[in-house]
Amino acid sequence: MPKRQADRIDPQKWLERSDMTDVILVLNGGSSSLKFAAFQRRRELNLLMRGSVSSIGERPRLHVAPTATTPPFDRSLGERAISVGEAFEAVASYLTDRGLLRRVSRVGHRIVHGGREFARATLLDQATLDALHKLEPLAPIHQAINLELVDLAHRLLPGAMQVGCFDTAFHATQPQIARLYGLPHEMSEQGIVSFGFHGLSYSHIANELRRRYGAGAGGSAVVAHLGSGASLCAMKAGVSQATTMGFSTLDGLVMSTRCGAIDPGVLLHLLQDRKLSADELSTLLYEKSGLLGVSGISGNMQTLLASKDPAAMRAVDLFVYRVGREIGSLAAALGGLDTLVFTAGIGEHAPAIRRRICEAAAWLGVAMDDGLNSSGEDLVSAANSRVDVLVIPADEERAVAAELLGVETA
Repeated sequence: MPKRQADRIDPQKWLERSDMTDVILVLNGGSSSLKFAAFQRRRELNLLMRGSVSSIGERPRLHVAPTATTPPFDRSLGERAISVGEAFEAVASYLTDRGLLRRVSRVGHRIVHGGREFARATLLDQATLDALHKLEPLAPIHQAINLELVDLAHRLLPGAMQVGCFDTAFHATQPQIARLYGLPHEMSEQGIVSFGFHGLSYSHIANELRRRYGAGAGGSAVVAHLGSGASLCAMKAGVSQATTMGFSTLDGLVMSTRCGAIDPGVLLHLLQDRKLSADELSTLLYEKSGLLGVSGISGNMQTLLASKDPAAMRAVDLFVYRVGREIGSLAAALGGLDTLVFTAGIGEHAPAIRRRICEAAAWLGVAMDDGLNSSGEDLVSAANSRVDVLVIPADEERAVAAELLGVETA
C-alpha cells in the first residue's frame, strides 16, 4: 500500500466524532472508477447520497446523482490521471463538506474475491486482510484496489467498523458439480474450482425479483450482468445455480478488454511457442483482448455501436454471439427459462444489444417488444413471449449495505 496517498488525508481536519453516527458508507472501487453511496440505518435502508469518481485514468470527474436529500453535483477533478487514493480524497472531502463523513459508523467494501473462506459479509481485521491479499492474482484488476480502499478508509475513519462483502459469496450456493473442473481431485480440494463473480449485483437482482414475483423470484432465471466486465448467472428462485465466470474474472463472455473463455491450448501455445512471459500473457488476457482486441478500436460498447468500421461490427457480433450461446447453456442447466434480466452498463443502456440477444434466444420462447425496449421500460418482453424480459438497474452499493446490516445484527 503506497502510504503517501493515504497520508494526504488529515483525519483530525476531516473527522470530528459525533453522537450522530448513523451513516453507512459503501465504497465500490474499480480500475477506472470509484462508486460510493451513503445510507442511513433505519428499519429499511434510506439512500442519502450516491455518486462516483469516473474516468480516473483521464479527465476524472466527481458526479453525485440527485436524491430526495441531495442535489445533483458534477465537477471536474482536473485533466490528468489520478490514483484511487486521490479519488477517495475527493469523495471524503465532498462528504465532509455536507456533514456526512463525521456520521459514518460503518464502511462497507465491495471486494471481488473472497475465495473459499469468505462466503458472507465479514469484519475486515488484519488476519482477514492478509488472506484477501493472497487472492490478488485471481482478480488483478480489482482486488488490490478494493483492499487499498479498506486501508484508506481505516486511516480516515479509525473508529468506524470496516466490513467486506464479496462478489464470490452469492455463488457459494451452487451445486458442487457446477463448481468442479476436470482436474485431479486433489487440485479441487486445494481450491482450484469455479467461484463466480458479480455476486453483489446478482444478489440485488435476486431481491428485486422476489419483490416482483414473491419467493419464487421469477422461477428459472438467467441474469445478464453486461458491463465492462460481463457475466451471466442462472438462478432458481433467486439462488445461484451456475455462472459463466469461474476461477478468475477472465472466464465466460467476451468483455471490454478481457478475452473470456478460451481454449487452454491457446495459452500453452502462447507460453511455449510464442515465448510470452507470464506477465505478458496476463496483460494480454486482461487488458488487450475482448472488444478492444477484436476491434482494434475500443473496448467501449457505445463507441463500437457508433462506428461503421467492419472491425467494430465484428467485435459487437462476437459479444452478442457469445452471450446468446451462454444463455442457452445456462437454460440447459436450469431445465428451462422463465425470466431473462439485463443489468449493468451495457445491459441497461444498449437497447440494440438487448434486442439482438433476445433474437438469439428466440428459440427459448424469448420475444421482445421493440417499443418497450426503446422507451426504457423495466418489462420489455412482448405479450406473446413465454419468457419475461426485464431491465433492472444494478445496485451493488445497496447490496453491500444490506449485507453489512446482517453483520450488525449478528
